[in-house]
Amino acid sequence: MDVFNFDKKGYYGQYGGAFIPEVLKTTIDELTAWFEKAKADPSFWVAYVDLLHEYCGRPTPVTHLQNLSHKIGGAQIYVKREDLNHTGAHKANNVMGQGLLVKRMGKTRVIAETGAGQHGVATATMAARFGFDCTIYMGDVDVHRQRPNVFWMEQLGATVVPVKTGQQTLKDAISDALRDWAHSMDTTHYVMGTVCGPHPFPEMVSYFQSIIGLEALPTIKRMAGKLPDRVYACVGGGSNAMGVFQGFLDYDSVELIGVEAGGSGMGIGQHAARLAKGTTASAGVAQGYKTAFLQDDEGQMLETKSVAAGLDYIGVSPILAHLAEIGRVRFEAATDTEVVEALKMVMQYEGIIPALESAHAFVQGLKEAADMKKDEVILINQSGRGDKDIFTVAEAIGDPAWDQFLREKAGVKDA
Repeated sequence: MDVFNFDKKGYYGQYGGAFIPEVLKTTIDELTAWFEKAKADPSFWVAYVDLLHEYCGRPTPVTHLQNLSHKIGGAQIYVKREDLNHTGAHKANNVMGQGLLVKRMGKTRVIAETGAGQHGVATATMAARFGFDCTIYMGDVDVHRQRPNVFWMEQLGATVVPVKTGQQTLKDAISDALRDWAHSMDTTHYVMGTVCGPHPFPEMVSYFQSIIGLEALPTIKRMAGKLPDRVYACVGGGSNAMGVFQGFLDYDSVELIGVEAGGSGMGIGQHAARLAKGTTASAGVAQGYKTAFLQDDEGQMLETKSVAAGLDYIGVSPILAHLAEIGRVRFEAATDTEVVEALKMVMQYEGIIPALESAHAFVQGLKEAADMKKDEVILINQSGRGDKDIFTVAEAIGDPAWDQFLREKAGVKDA
């Protein structure tokens, strides 16, 4: 199933496009031309795969979760380990590919947006590797809840700009990055972190992330002796989901499930689910593209909420919106409480620490595996590792030592 083969380039059903100010049109057209030229050059993909092999540690393995499979007593559970990729998440796949493209274009500066910080760390790492100047835009709320990643971005030489407008999360960081790009496009490339934004970004990021699915397909067939019955991935913008789903889109027997942020419930402003049943998302245009956004009747964007900074976004990939509309991908939502419990279970039974974003996929995968047969197989894409979430998880779990640390730091004395 070729989701990119449409008559109107850059559209996926009714979604996609490039709704951009005139000042950016020449730059977007230039980027599109360079990307098309790179795709047509077999040596570009070879150089990309070689770079990921010798610098990022690919291919990443698939792990059979034998303990959890036995405990749950249903389907056999396998995990694609993007947490073992360099910088701890799938984000490096995309930024290294865009870095090679930037070298071809002859630009010297990169900018990026980030929510959970993994894309920011990956972009700063790529910039250090290639010798680019680097600026990262990050919502001020996320700067505080993802301080470990901010620290590493700064140590890698990037300038981190806290965005203090709007809700001070991912959508606001994207807006500020686009404003920067409009004033610096001669020397600057915007390293979009997910499969959103104006064309060609959804297609380009999907192209680089497809390596996840290309690796996962033969590996799971060899390990499990069959195709998986279901594949799960968390969905914020949707880059890790598009990455793993592309390996299985052509196999109708494989059900694809995207898991969004259910936050504290499905009330308005309490979640960040756009495509799951019961959501209030509707088609709209913002930040350069058309997709399903959480917005009111007048097109004003609603507030979102999630324990996972990387899923705390109003929109979703236009490709995934189309795949949901035609019924190829099913969407569910996992609440913050469910996410923390799933994270604890995976840690305690398997010694693996998923990122809070990835834990959303585990929630739905573990829940559904229990009702499946023992000879059935599911594959969960673990998009990243949970090191960055240590403070958020400790607070959510209610760790007494962490509470005491916070009290001492704030100068609060025990009675």
